[in-house]
Amino acid sequence: TFAALHGPALRASGVPERYWGRLLHKLEHEVFDAGEMFGIMQVEEVQEESEGEAAREVRRKNPNPSSELCYKVIVTSENGLQAASPNSIFLIDHAWTCRVQHARQQLRQVPGLLHRMANLMGVEFHGELPSAEAVDLVLEEMWRYNQTYQLAHGTAEEKVPVWYIMDEFGSRIQHSDTPSFATAPFFYMPQQVAYTLLWPLRDLDTGEEVTRDFAYGEADPLIRKCMLLPWVPTDLLDLSSSTPEPPDQHYQAILEENKEKLPLAVSPVAFPRDHVFRVYTDVQQVLSHLTHPRFTFTQSEADADILYNFAHFKDYRRLSQERPNVLLNQFPCENLLTVKDCLAAIARRAGGPEGPAWLPRTFNLRTELPQFVSYFQQRERRGQDNHWICKPWNLARSLDTHITRSLCSIIRHRESTPKVVSKYIESPVLFLREDVGKVKFDVRYIVLLRSVKPLRLFVYDVFWLRFSNRPFALDDLDDYEKHFTVMNYDPEVELKQVHYDEFIPEFEKQYPEFPWKSVQGEIFQAFTELFQVACAKPPPLGLCDYASSRAVYAIDLMLKWDDRPDGEGPPQMVRAPPDGEGSPRWLGPPQMVRAPPDGEGPPRW
Repeated sequence: TFAALHGPALRASGVPERYWGRLLHKLEHEVFDAGEMFGIMQVEEVQEESEGEAAREVRRKNPNPSSELCYKVIVTSENGLQAASPNSIFLIDHAWTCRVQHARQQLRQVPGLLHRMANLMGVEFHGELPSAEAVDLVLEEMWRYNQTYQLAHGTAEEKVPVWYIMDEFGSRIQHSDTPSFATAPFFYMPQQVAYTLLWPLRDLDTGEEVTRDFAYGEADPLIRKCMLLPWVPTDLLDLSSSTPEPPDQHYQAILEENKEKLPLAVSPVAFPRDHVFRVYTDVQQVLSHLTHPRFTFTQSEADADILYNFAHFKDYRRLSQERPNVLLNQFPCENLLTVKDCLAAIARRAGGPEGPAWLPRTFNLRTELPQFVSYFQQRERRGQDNHWICKPWNLARSLDTHITRSLCSIIRHRESTPKVVSKYIESPVLFLREDVGKVKFDVRYIVLLRSVKPLRLFVYDVFWLRFSNRPFALDDLDDYEKHFTVMNYDPEVELKQVHYDEFIPEFEKQYPEFPWKSVQGEIFQAFTELFQVACAKPPPLGLCDYASSRAVYAIDLMLKWDDRPDGEGPPQMVRAPPDGEGSPRWLGPPQMVRAPPDGEGPPRW
């Protein structure tokens, strides 16, 4: 029963089957016997008089950045440890488990947590009550200790990655490129408890060190160097940060991963003017609001003239062969628009390797990590703003999205789910809320793509607005209501709504030199450029021209201040002067999702 329930996870983690029987025993009886086999050793680093400043900095940061004590775990058993022994697997408890958005609150409120984490991380802690400084230090240092896992089932919120810190024993295990042990997170379903499993990769003698590979599974030397940067400082300033569009094979691999089958060419179908369309849909908004007499609903997909699907449609080939006249609310390869890494990639057709002016500089952390590290370090050396926003490729509603100045944090977020990182807009155009002050806001437009060849795109000039609930400032980066605008999923959070025809005169009152008509003109020009590049190449490099496809998309955007005198070159991120001078330029979309306007959509990795 245990093997049937947990075998797939154990095999995926590489846990040898010879350990499974004893593992079950230790889980059922909560046997933590690592202390019988291992010990934690403190090694005081002796500072040589001839040691240079760079060497002292490396020693300070690795492996215990805030302490002069180096901790190592060694085998203390007199008989050593044999990898072949079924008992040579050990449970490591977790000292702290959280989702990132709750970390600060837990450090402030959970009794004893801040003290324990400060001691574990070597952070100096004074006094009994949690101080803001101590909390900030722990939140910064935790990225050198964090590990992560993700639940496979549940709601979108429940699937957001979980981060955990192993207990003092597990956290003292150091890195090695040739590790003696392996570790893996393991969720024991009967108890609903997560542990870390530790098992040897070879036999060890008494006194040998227990090590693990902090960049486990990564063979590329440059990627490994980047992944290990939180523990081993690395200078990548001389590496080019240029990110040209990926090669054609990249898009072909995405098509195969999505299991999408491209259609055959079909001729546009002409329906009589009095034809009543039979609609098959699983979208509640359509069922509730499609009341025009030219449409009726059918529960039989085979009888439908129109398929309006919530889920990602994949077999266009079969549909084009068997039912070429059936209309569909999706385009083949539309993930090039609706998934963030693809959107950033195709946008480079408009702006070159740096990307267009209407999209913040964006890196795919899976394929462009070294380039990002180089760009971050270059900005740091030049004294430029280095706030970044890290987002999953394909989640909406700001889930698992984080704003940070920490390079270590961004590198470690790469280990959870596929992510992009974009330059955070540190100079947004703000909107004065009389009840709050000047806050961030974003705008959602709905567009209809009627055809790819020729490109026919329509935009609905009624737009939606979303507002932050607290005045904007470049601090408290984990304060959701200050830095985010999606407020309609938490009943305890205020949702500020302003109708578009009320917003326009108020915006022009606050920024009289910028009539909304001209701002909207720039926005629409950006939409045009985006869809032009999305349709410029044949599938899977671009949207597929399928005569029976129509699609509605939502585009979320923000306005930023731009003080570039010539309007050329990569976007210069500058704070708007207090008097509001400078020109607002459209910078976005932060994300594009298939409508309806709630921003929900099926994950398509």
